[in-house]
Amino acid sequence: MDYKKYRVPSKGKVSLKDFDPDDSSEFDGKKKAGKEALLKVNADIEALQEQMFAEGKRRLIVLVQAMDTAGKDGVIRHVFDGVNPSGVRVAAFKTPTPIELSHDYLWRIHKQTPAKGEIVIFNRSHYEDVLVVRVHSLVPKEVWSKRFDHINNFEKLLVDEGTTILKFFLNIDLQEQTGRFLARVEDPTKQWKFNPGDLEERKLWPQYMEAYEDVLNRTSTEYAPWYVIPSNKKWYRNLLIANILRDTLKGFKMSYPEPPADLEGYHKKLLEMTLSQEG
Repeated sequence: MDYKKYRVPSKGKVSLKDFDPDDSSEFDGKKKAGKEALLKVNADIEALQEQMFAEGKRRLIVLVQAMDTAGKDGVIRHVFDGVNPSGVRVAAFKTPTPIELSHDYLWRIHKQTPAKGEIVIFNRSHYEDVLVVRVHSLVPKEVWSKRFDHINNFEKLLVDEGTTILKFFLNIDLQEQTGRFLARVEDPTKQWKFNPGDLEERKLWPQYMEAYEDVLNRTSTEYAPWYVIPSNKKWYRNLLIANILRDTLKGFKMSYPEPPADLEGYHKKLLEMTLSQEG
């Protein structure tokens, strides 16, 4: 898949109107074929993530931002299916706690960044502090407007110290969101997901789109790029992100650590132990 067209350039300006949420042009097949293709990419990710954990040299953040119902949890569930939980974890950033609010806004984020060999998935992130905070006027513009530079510098610090950062904005349209809200209300197994407050947020869609455009234009860098992922089709969303992740892991050119010396001798000893125990 050629996913370069979904990457937001570090220079110039983009508009979300230029990105079709219903796009699936980089895959020739339909939904069923797309799901089958994802299984093959999952297998590659599983093997590469195991190697990354074993090597213990690299760090990776997979950051997912989206409007309600766009599928943050779905991406995590489907793209990371089968990975070793010892080397992968999810950091979900909900409404800040009183302790978190008593620190600077990046404090709670930095605590969740990955160790060597680890992948951390950010379900929401530090970008809430230039999105929700902005749309709801929780702090003055003179405060949140400075945070774009803070964030770029923070991410540059992480990258300079050996962390790779992939940032995904899951792009859906209002019509698709309506259908997904209705599914939550009508399906007893999904009703627990429905929050009446989400409908109030929906009224602020234009303000959120303006805020997201600023985020994309001001914080997509060569070292920490944004990808605008068409997400009306869940299968295509998952397949596209999985391909980007798989190719990023391949690009690390990893190797397993050297085995212990005299491995052949240990192999022989193990066989002898097995035979003696069976006897």
